[in-house]
Amino acid sequence: MSKSETAKRVKIKVELSVPSHPDWVQVILDNFDEFLQDHANCERKAVAQAMGLAMRYPERRELIPHLIRLAKEELEHFEEVYELMQARDLPLVKEIKDPYVNGLLEHCRSGHDDRFLDRMLISSIIEARGAERFGIVAEALSDPELKAFYHRLWAAEMKHGHLFANQMLHYFSEDVIRTRLQELLDLEGELIQRLEWRPSLH
Repeated sequence: MSKSETAKRVKIKVELSVPSHPDWVQVILDNFDEFLQDHANCERKAVAQAMGLAMRYPERRELIPHLIRLAKEELEHFEEVYELMQARDLPLVKEIKDPYVNGLLEHCRSGHDDRFLDRMLISSIIEARGAERFGIVAEALSDPELKAFYHRLWAAEMKHGHLFANQMLHYFSEDVIRTRLQELLDLEGELIQRLEWRPSLH
């Protein structure tokens, strides 16, 4: 069976090793305006990341259409969050540091193929954590429109969470992907437990 055929048949699920603390969401509810600003920043970075990966790895032709579709979808999310911010008269914030993403990227290995695999698997993990937290926020919100919005984002991020890992089946064996994914999930679990809670997605 070719790698292309394997990529169509085998599905790799990205399952977080550690759930978010149940009290985390209260920080979001108490500082929702700041959370919206961080959320917009995350969506902006997701657009840039998807296109940046497409330009960094142009030889990975099977992946490019997925990255383009992802960038379009993340841009739509950015627009929707910005509309919520406009209704609250909230400005965009030029830059918000993300110790979660930066902490994960520190574990990327050197070497072209190893770094490629790590970047893609970390992208899946980031999306999976985002999905989990959007779901938690949706459940905690009382406003029906916001609740529906974040529930829809939860569904979208769930799909994104499996995208990168499964696309790696075009380029690596299933065993290699699963082994490295579990290593990174364990590292992510350690990271998420020691980070300070902020009115942010991560």
